[in-house]
Amino acid sequence: MTPGLQLFAIPDFPMVRDGDDLPALIADGLGRSGLTLQDRDVVVLAQKIVSKAEGRSVDLATIEPSAEALRYAAETGKDARIVQLLLSESVKVVRSRPNLMIMQHRLGFVMANAGIDQSNVAPADGVQRALLLPVNPDGSAEAIRAALSDRFGVKLGVVISDSFGRPWRRGTAGVAIGCAGLPSFIDLRGQPDLFGRTLEVSIIGFADEIAAAASLLQGQAAEGQPAIVVRGLSWTAPEAPVKDLVRPPEEDLFQ
Repeated sequence: MTPGLQLFAIPDFPMVRDGDDLPALIADGLGRSGLTLQDRDVVVLAQKIVSKAEGRSVDLATIEPSAEALRYAAETGKDARIVQLLLSESVKVVRSRPNLMIMQHRLGFVMANAGIDQSNVAPADGVQRALLLPVNPDGSAEAIRAALSDRFGVKLGVVISDSFGRPWRRGTAGVAIGCAGLPSFIDLRGQPDLFGRTLEVSIIGFADEIAAAASLLQGQAAEGQPAIVVRGLSWTAPEAPVKDLVRPPEEDLFQ
């Protein structure tokens, strides 16, 4: 039972660059504010800062579009170099229309434009760049969790969040693309509800709900608050990575 939650943004978080030590930046930000981390805190990090620190930025001038990329670019009006990156990062084009391609990413996520972004990635040198998702978001979350746990001497969770659109609703919401130290989902099947009826299908996307809550502080534009601490959560389910949230093909009724 979680009777109440606190969420706070780590203030004055610096612009992250390739090779930056994210756990150190988090610790420094907390220290400047007189804050620390406690047992069962969950640190939620925007995907962009993780990708930037891991060098997942691509200079578009280095991309040579394939014939397939050129064809999709003509159909959608998108930059052919971006389309080539979408194809390279994905296993399937699910749908496409002008200025949008829904891709099945190599990590299993079905998402707009394979999560490739050009917002909030403009460098000082004026080079056109695009930012890719981390190679292994669950692994990235675990490395950050281990470093922060060692530094603060507490048991933590880490969630890497991104913004996804939803097929049947307008607007984006925060979801988890990587996590460590907590269950990505909580399976309630077999447990009784309030009136004793056995639950048959209830599985909670725990990491996604944490990401959505943190997204309210992270924002989508110029807020500059990519690192959020969520305090007050409680769980007993075993740890599970976000890759376990991806619905297997045999359960997918919509592709």
